[in-house]
Amino acid sequence: MNKELLTAIWQDLQAHQINTSSLHMRDWFQADPARFDNMHETLHGLLFDYSKNRISEETLGLLCRLADAAGVKQQAEAMRRGDKINLSENRAVLHTALRLPADAPAVNVDGKNVLPDIHRELERAIAFAENLLSGTHTGATGKRITDFVHIGIGGSDLGPQLAVQALQPYRKNIRVHFVSNSDDANIAQVLAGLNAETTVFCVASKSFGTPETLLNAHAARTWFRESGLREADIARHFTAISSDVAAAQNFGIAADNVFAMFDFVGGRYSVWSAIGLPVMVAVGGTQFRKFLSGAHAMDEHFFHTGFRHNIPVLLALLGVWYGNFCNASGHAVVPYSHNLRRFPGYLKQLDMESNGKRRTLQGETVSWHTGGIVFGEEGVNCQHAFFQLLHQGTRLIPVDFIVPMRTPYQIGRQHRFTVANAFAQAEALMLGKTSDQARSELAHLPEAEREQLAPHKEFPGNRPSNSILIDELTPFNLGMLMAMYEHKIFVQGVIWNINPFDQWGVEYGKVLAKNIEPELAQARQLQHDSSTNGLIGFYRRCTGHT
Repeated sequence: MNKELLTAIWQDLQAHQINTSSLHMRDWFQADPARFDNMHETLHGLLFDYSKNRISEETLGLLCRLADAAGVKQQAEAMRRGDKINLSENRAVLHTALRLPADAPAVNVDGKNVLPDIHRELERAIAFAENLLSGTHTGATGKRITDFVHIGIGGSDLGPQLAVQALQPYRKNIRVHFVSNSDDANIAQVLAGLNAETTVFCVASKSFGTPETLLNAHAARTWFRESGLREADIARHFTAISSDVAAAQNFGIAADNVFAMFDFVGGRYSVWSAIGLPVMVAVGGTQFRKFLSGAHAMDEHFFHTGFRHNIPVLLALLGVWYGNFCNASGHAVVPYSHNLRRFPGYLKQLDMESNGKRRTLQGETVSWHTGGIVFGEEGVNCQHAFFQLLHQGTRLIPVDFIVPMRTPYQIGRQHRFTVANAFAQAEALMLGKTSDQARSELAHLPEAEREQLAPHKEFPGNRPSNSILIDELTPFNLGMLMAMYEHKIFVQGVIWNINPFDQWGVEYGKVLAKNIEPELAQARQLQHDSSTNGLIGFYRRCTGHT
């Protein structure tokens, strides 16, 4: 990282933003018929249109120089090599290695090539999934498995849940369920109607000590035993994804049914590993390998393409432009696909847990904004929710529109209508509607009424968006999409000089919760602040623990 050069470019971008703040995108489109041609990229059936942004070639040039001065290329190479770039935990960051072919060149961590271990666990997990699907692995009473319940939280839940939901057309013959919330409604509703004889549970916890996951795992274990099966049957109906084989065995899980997690992969980047077991069960090993191939294709593009045409880098730079120079309030992600409705939830964790940091790699307090408030919902539903704010609110919120071009369902004109709405919203955000246009639309009204109503029908426009189109929602394309955002977030972390791969802020509240939980059930003196004491007191009165 060249700090002096970085500071100079940062100042140039600040000046550039001031100089261009009065310009409107609709004028740029009118002046340059080739704007789309020059501001879109394609990759394996994916089209990334970033022409509807408040940028010129000069903006892009400055942003690419910023990435270069920040050392994005060097840090990407360090990540790919297996260097320990997660400095606060002294770990390598190798989710990209999870997608490498078995015959790829060695990736070394502490002098050991990790690819054989990665592919050993991948093959074991896929074999287990295929045995469930084929009926080779039956329940303890010999009945075929019909339901698979994945118990995890955070990265061990969101990525797999998104993928299983997104790939619904590829689903096989086993129903896949997810339990993550410690609220008992979650596990109660999942277990309702299941048959213990035909259900397999998967406990996903690297340490086999995640409080929420273990709480639900023990609840599932109790339900299983109360259904009339033996303690010894747990070995056939429970599997685990963990680094602690001994702890899983103590729970009753057979060692052969424990799949490894790796220190060099964080939870929110782990769906490509054995954490993807529910995806393997849902769609089978062949489709899961295509999912990995799509992610690997995006990796290759990211590692080998110059910044100006690099899709994840461009996404990252646009986010930096709006968040650090244009005072954007957040970032909306809107998949116009019902099967991708979990994508915003997945991305919220991936982005905000990664880059929600206030300390540089050197431990200093940052003096610039990092991360961003990510939110979203499936289109077209959300057009009737928060789009009013996007179009006419006072806040600048860029939008990513994610749209498949084809659908496997072919019901009426539903899909064409959905795609048309996605394109129209992006166009409306960019164009806006002038006061003269609003008055023209109201020409049939008396002048006084027209003048009163016209301001309410005016839209400022100049609201930025990216359109990310895929030819179809396939395992390959889903892998590309997810890896694209992983790399975007990494690039932003490099530019902001923060560590996107730790999450110390997640742990603090858990520590305090351990102290509060026993106090909820015991009428003893409290030593918290007055508010927390009052909340505990109310709980005690409601539950009879006074």
